[in-house]
Amino acid sequence: MSTIPKACNGHDTAVYKIEDVNHYHIMSSYDAKIPEKETQKKEGKILSDRNKLAYSVTDVPPWYLCIFLGIQHYLTALGGIVAIPLILSKELCLTHDPLTQSLLISTIFFVSGMCTLLQVLFGVRLPILQGGTFAFLTPTLAMLSLPKWKCPEWTQNVSLVNASSPEFVEVWQSRIREVQGAIMVASCFQIIVGFSGLIGFLMKFIGPLTIAPTITLIALPLFESAGRDAGTHWGISAMTTFFIVLFSQYMRNVPLPVPVYSRSQRKFTYSRLYLFQIFPVLLGISISWLICCILTITDVLPTKPESYGYFARTDVKAMVLDEAPWFRFPYPGQWGLPTISLAGVFGILAGVISSMVESVGDYHACARLSGAPPPPKHAINRGIGIEGIGCLLAGAWGTGNGTTSYSENVGALGITRVGSRMVIIVGGVLMLLMGMFGKIGAVFATIPTPVIGGMFLVMFGVIAAVGISNLQFADMNSSRNIFIAGFSIFSGLTIPNWVNQNAALLETGIRELDQIILVLLTTGMFVGGFFGFFLDNTIPGTKEERGLIAWNEAHGETDDCLDIGEVYDLPFGIGSKFCAGSWLRYVPFCPKPRKRSSTVAPENGDLTDYTESRH
Repeated sequence: MSTIPKACNGHDTAVYKIEDVNHYHIMSSYDAKIPEKETQKKEGKILSDRNKLAYSVTDVPPWYLCIFLGIQHYLTALGGIVAIPLILSKELCLTHDPLTQSLLISTIFFVSGMCTLLQVLFGVRLPILQGGTFAFLTPTLAMLSLPKWKCPEWTQNVSLVNASSPEFVEVWQSRIREVQGAIMVASCFQIIVGFSGLIGFLMKFIGPLTIAPTITLIALPLFESAGRDAGTHWGISAMTTFFIVLFSQYMRNVPLPVPVYSRSQRKFTYSRLYLFQIFPVLLGISISWLICCILTITDVLPTKPESYGYFARTDVKAMVLDEAPWFRFPYPGQWGLPTISLAGVFGILAGVISSMVESVGDYHACARLSGAPPPPKHAINRGIGIEGIGCLLAGAWGTGNGTTSYSENVGALGITRVGSRMVIIVGGVLMLLMGMFGKIGAVFATIPTPVIGGMFLVMFGVIAAVGISNLQFADMNSSRNIFIAGFSIFSGLTIPNWVNQNAALLETGIRELDQIILVLLTTGMFVGGFFGFFLDNTIPGTKEERGLIAWNEAHGETDDCLDIGEVYDLPFGIGSKFCAGSWLRYVPFCPKPRKRSSTVAPENGDLTDYTESRH
């Protein structure tokens, strides 16, 4: 173990790095001997999270640790990334085409890896993984529910589907091209908002009472999809849900002893591995998948397609493993030239706005957990702009989705105490490589349908709860806030349901306008988010009552020992070269000149930080 002293605003603090992998306790409470906390914040909070980190954002662990931890981040994001193509498959008419599903999974892996590298190297530069976003699912499903895009009846009959026929290929490719075009155009809005600095202006009007209904309504309308998949065999679905809940909630603090060889002591010792806390979803799916395999081999599950429980068999999609190529390089326009409709663009815009707001929160959380200063405006602007470019690439490659920052992996930083961005770079490279091996995507495409349904029951519930949790920042004893939250969420469920059943009553005679109205009003997150935004900004209320003060404090409160420039400036000297001009210094995504402020450690333990000043 080596100690590296660093000056932190006039004080010396020791940052301990563990050089030997054998002493690295994954997911443990960090057993290395850390000095007593020298000072504490107000209300008894710990002064600096950096002292609890094995590696901070700018540290580079040994290469073998980078690979291991990169795999861990890849596996943490696995469940969410795989779920998105599987959810879209029905609306894309691919229910009985697992080979194409596997190609979509490989493509989204590839693009997620590419966007992760862009974000860590040139975007916000924090250790934050990029992947598919559920915020785009609801508007995409609303767009594909238009009469024009409803799947022909014969595509829902496994005996009538010939996946290689030109007719079937055109059916699903015409739909994904429409989704591609909408995502690519809508992503341009995100690019403009990010690189122009408008995101800071927009955030002034967006608070917890806007974010809560928007995020909550990403998941709530998906209950039908979850119920449909789980209903193919409720026993298997319930078993999958049971295992995920057991591992993630009841056994998350149960360590497993893992033998490791200590080179210094020249003997085997035991380390604690919190396996259930790291991979609850992956373990739950794997165990249920294995049980389904056993039940298939023993013919306990029915063998006739029309029988209840048939889709729990693991051999239903087994042929995809033989048909999928070993190596396949995804490329832009692989499904054809994208098409564009105004209805689709307006619908996806609701998802883009939701994704941006969520990402800003992720940036601040990631900074706190990785020992970095709060992200300055220029870094947030670049981060949102790069996410927009990521969505543009995702649309061009044909994932059927966009990309956003992964909250799951931000949480993993806090558990592992490893905030190094080099680990995320390795994770991004692994995702790129996995996306080029077709057999890997094929394996995930063969997951039995009720196992997927059981996973959805947990995953969608957690997403809805994450949205509701934003209300903690607002004063929920206020009748004003109770009204706004309740009305927004309920309207986001009621209005889309009514519009779906009475679309003919809203026809104006203008086809394009009818489609825009139909997509927007059937997108629950747009309806709920709009009412939340409008009411919160028009009904009188103090900033404290609205939760804006607590919200800003929660996203800006951190102590750090790193220079802002060390973390957030562009790499390879690009920032100093490109932003050196007198007028370029004021470009929203360029780092600003900094100077040290006089730093004095007050008695209450708070430390001042570097301040930005414009010359």
